Amino acid sequence: MRGPGPRWATVTRPAKGTSSIRIIITGGTFDKQYDEIRGSLTFKDSHLPEILKFVRCTVPIELELNQLVDSLDMQQSNRLKILESCRTAAEEQIVITHGTDTMAVTARALHEARVGKTVVLTGAMIPYAFGSSDGLFNLGSALSFAQVLEPGVYVAMNGRYFSWDNVRKNRDEGVFERLDSV
Repeated sequence: MRGPGPRWATVTRPAKGTSSIRIIITGGTFDKQYDEIRGSLTFKDSHLPEILKFVRCTVPIELELNQLVDSLDMQQSNRLKILESCRTAAEEQIVITHGTDTMAVTARALHEARVGKTVVLTGAMIPYAFGSSDGLFNLGSALSFAQVLEPGVYVAMNGRYFSWDNVRKNRDEGVFERLDSV
C-alpha cells in the first residue's frame, strides 16, 4: 500500500468463474495502534493485508484503503466517500471495516442510497494490534455473511448479522444487538 488516497491490492486471485469480495477499509478501532509517545490510539496504516495472510484467507479479496478515521469523527463527507467506493466497485459483495460507534449510521446511509449489492459492515471493540482483538472473528464472519446474504446492507458483529435497520451497539455490554430485542 502506498501514499495517501485510495489504495488497492489484490490479496488472492479469484479462481476461474468466481468473483472477489471487496474490503473497503475506513479505520475504526480495528486499525488503531497505541502511540507510546502521545499516549493515545492513532492510525498509521491498515492491518488488513497482514490479517488476511495470518488467517490464511483463500477467498478472493480486493482491498481498498478508503480512509482511516475514528467513527466518532466520521462526517457526511466520509460516508459519501464510502458510498462512492461501493457504487464504483466491480464486486457485488463488499465488506467495510468501520468504527463501531457510528457503524449503524453509515449502514443506514448506504441503504438509503440503494447500492444494490451485498454490503456488510464490521469492526472491532479492541484494536488488532493489541493481540486479543475481536476483529479477526468479526472480519471472518463478515466475509462469510457477504457470500451468502441477499443484496442489502448488514452489520456483522459478535458472530451475528443484523439488518441495517435493526441493530444497535450496546455500550454497557460491549456487543451489538437487535433493536427489537431491547
